[in-house]
Amino acid sequence: MNILITNDDGVYAPGLLALAQELRKLGEVSILAPDHNWSASGHVKTLNRPLRVKPAVLADGTRALTCDGAPSDCVALALMGVIESSIDVVVSGINSNANIGHDVTYSGTVTAAMEAAIGGVCGVAVSLDAPEYFNGTLDYSTAAVAARVVTTKMLNLDLPKNILLNVNVPYLPLTGLKGYRISRQGLRIYRDELVKREDPRGRPYYWIGGEAPTGVPETGTDFGDLQAGYVSITPIQLDLTAHDLLVRLRGLDWSTDEILGSV
Repeated sequence: MNILITNDDGVYAPGLLALAQELRKLGEVSILAPDHNWSASGHVKTLNRPLRVKPAVLADGTRALTCDGAPSDCVALALMGVIESSIDVVVSGINSNANIGHDVTYSGTVTAAMEAAIGGVCGVAVSLDAPEYFNGTLDYSTAAVAARVVTTKMLNLDLPKNILLNVNVPYLPLTGLKGYRISRQGLRIYRDELVKREDPRGRPYYWIGGEAPTGVPETGTDFGDLQAGYVSITPIQLDLTAHDLLVRLRGLDWSTDEILGSV
């Protein structure tokens, strides 16, 4: 088995190293990750410039590849042949903060796993619910073990290739976990504020500031299950169609004469 590992924090991030060390217990590990931080980059495909790939060596001596593109670029390049061995599963992470609710549209961690699904390969995104603005060295060991458990289950179940699993892990010791729950996407509450400043020449510029996001702690959702001490696993599909509206919209009169007037 060949497992491709990537992330959005950069190839030298400690979460990626912890993930690689744990997933080696399952099989061969290949690494192709960005050369710098792409947090909140969303789903990127770089088409207007060449992408550069070069070797890297992680803190424990592990050999990797790094790319100046986004996390989704890294996955696309790997699947198209930069990694010569056939890839069985893509695991992205370990992100240092949770990716829940609407975060999945922003997260480079999650959209790397989406790129795997687009390429017909199983994808797993793994994030750690560490405290915001944590000052110190994060412990990724629990999240790494959870990643191995979920990846093993996913491969054994032979899930559809166009599905990815979004995994969020409480910042707890392994013995402190309540267990694993299959969760639906919850409601993320963003508390963004516009910060307007001026540069030395008096020209305005803007930051998106505000307090850290929170969420609605509803049982059965990613946010609620995570807050309750469970590893939250959310299956995500790439079909964004609002299926419950199809019949209603098809039932409308779509003739345009009344709106545009007779020609």
